Amino acid sequence: MKAKILPRCFYERDTARVAQDLLGKVLIHDTPEGTTSGKIVETEAYLGREDPASRASRKRTRLNEIMWSRGGLAFVYVVHAQNLFNVTTEEEGTPGAVLVRAVEPLGGLELMRERRGVSGRELTSGPGRLTQAMGITRAQHGLDLTDPRSELKIVEGGSEEFEIGKSHRIGVSRDLERELRFFIRKNPFVSR
Repeated sequence: MKAKILPRCFYERDTARVAQDLLGKVLIHDTPEGTTSGKIVETEAYLGREDPASRASRKRTRLNEIMWSRGGLAFVYVVHAQNLFNVTTEEEGTPGAVLVRAVEPLGGLELMRERRGVSGRELTSGPGRLTQAMGITRAQHGLDLTDPRSELKIVEGGSEEFEIGKSHRIGVSRDLERELRFFIRKNPFVSR
């Protein structure tokens, strides 16, 4: 039985709620080289104009335009030569996105190791590491994650219980008082 793809209504909600609810879900990328998958273990929520760390805080640009689109789209951009994978949230017209910071590798481990040249927690414990391991680039920007035909999708995860931790976001110079980073406590793939 195939895992259920998360529907658009999952994403078209409060960004912080989506960031927390993505924990435990499975990110899948089908490529010509093979399929990789990983359980999402760390996320960060980025809001609209009121969020100084958000790509949407100043004005609409070609880069951030997708944040005002519908929820459930891949938002991939480059920071310090690293691709960062985000998912758009909220309903059309309200900017929001969730950065997927880390995954626990589940499938395609050999391909991930080949792409990264490392193994263990260094494989996918960070936003640039996970995109490199899973082969996610700007070519996937704008893909509809709710489309079963898409090469990139997020599906329901297992039913295991886990404890959710939260903190301020990592690496932002100006943050909100609200804690918008969510992670699965005690998971070795959570970034440090």
